[in-house]
Amino acid sequence: MRDFVTRVTSRKFLLCFAAFLASIGASVAGIQSGNNTVTAIGTVCSVLSAAIYAACEAYVDASGKEGK
Repeated sequence: MRDFVTRVTSRKFLLCFAAFLASIGASVAGIQSGNNTVTAIGTVCSVLSAAIYAACEAYVDASGKEGK
Protein backbone atom coordinates (compact mmCIF):
# COMPACT_ATOMS: atom_id res chain seq x y z
CA MET A 1 0.00 0.00 0.00
CA ARG A 2 2.85 2.36 0.81
CA ASP A 3 4.35 1.76 -2.65
CA PHE A 4 1.01 2.75 -4.23
CA VAL A 5 0.84 5.98 -2.23
CA THR A 6 4.44 6.77 -3.15
CA ARG A 7 3.71 6.29 -6.85
CA VAL A 8 0.50 8.32 -6.78
CA THR A 9 2.21 11.23 -5.05
CA SER A 10 5.31 11.16 -7.27
CA ARG A 11 6.08 14.13 -9.49
CA LYS A 12 6.05 11.92 -12.59
CA PHE A 13 2.54 10.72 -11.87
CA LEU A 14 1.24 14.18 -10.99
CA LEU A 15 2.73 15.59 -14.20
CA CYS A 16 1.15 12.78 -16.21
CA PHE A 17 -2.18 13.36 -14.50
CA ALA A 18 -2.04 17.10 -15.21
CA ALA A 19 -1.24 16.41 -18.88
CA PHE A 20 -4.12 13.94 -19.02
CA LEU A 21 -6.55 16.48 -17.55
CA ALA A 22 -5.33 19.18 -19.93
CA SER A 23 -5.83 16.83 -22.86
CA ILE A 24 -9.35 16.02 -21.73
CA GLY A 25 -9.97 19.76 -21.40
CA ALA A 26 -8.78 20.24 -24.97
CA SER A 27 -11.08 17.45 -26.14
CA VAL A 28 -14.06 18.98 -24.36
CA ALA A 29 -13.23 22.41 -25.77
CA GLY A 30 -13.02 20.89 -29.25
CA ILE A 31 -16.37 19.19 -28.82
CA GLN A 32 -17.97 22.35 -27.46
CA SER A 33 -16.66 24.52 -30.30
CA GLY A 34 -17.29 21.91 -32.97
CA ASN A 35 -13.61 21.75 -33.90
CA ASN A 36 -12.87 18.09 -34.68
CA THR A 37 -9.13 18.71 -35.03
CA VAL A 38 -8.82 19.98 -31.46
CA THR A 39 -10.94 17.06 -30.24
CA ALA A 40 -8.69 14.54 -32.01
CA ILE A 41 -5.50 16.18 -30.73
CA GLY A 42 -6.84 16.15 -27.15
CA THR A 43 -7.78 12.49 -27.43
CA VAL A 44 -4.41 11.46 -28.85
CA CYS A 45 -2.51 13.45 -26.22
CA SER A 46 -4.49 11.89 -23.38
CA VAL A 47 -3.57 8.41 -24.60
CA LEU A 48 0.05 9.43 -25.15
CA SER A 49 0.40 10.88 -21.65
CA ALA A 50 -0.66 7.56 -20.12
CA ALA A 51 1.59 5.57 -22.47
CA ILE A 52 4.62 7.74 -21.75
CA TYR A 53 4.06 7.43 -18.01
CA ALA A 54 3.80 3.64 -18.28
CA ALA A 55 6.99 3.48 -20.35
CA CYS A 56 8.87 5.66 -17.85
CA GLU A 57 7.73 3.54 -14.91
CA ALA A 58 8.76 0.35 -16.73
CA TYR A 59 12.17 1.83 -17.49
CA VAL A 60 12.71 2.91 -13.89
CA ASP A 61 11.58 -0.47 -12.55
CA ALA A 62 13.87 -2.32 -14.95
CA SER A 63 16.81 -0.09 -14.04
CA GLY A 64 16.19 -0.70 -10.35
CA LYS A 65 16.15 -4.47 -10.77
CA GLU A 66 19.43 -4.47 -12.69
CA GLY A 67 21.18 -2.69 -9.82
CA LYS A 68 20.13 -5.31 -7.26
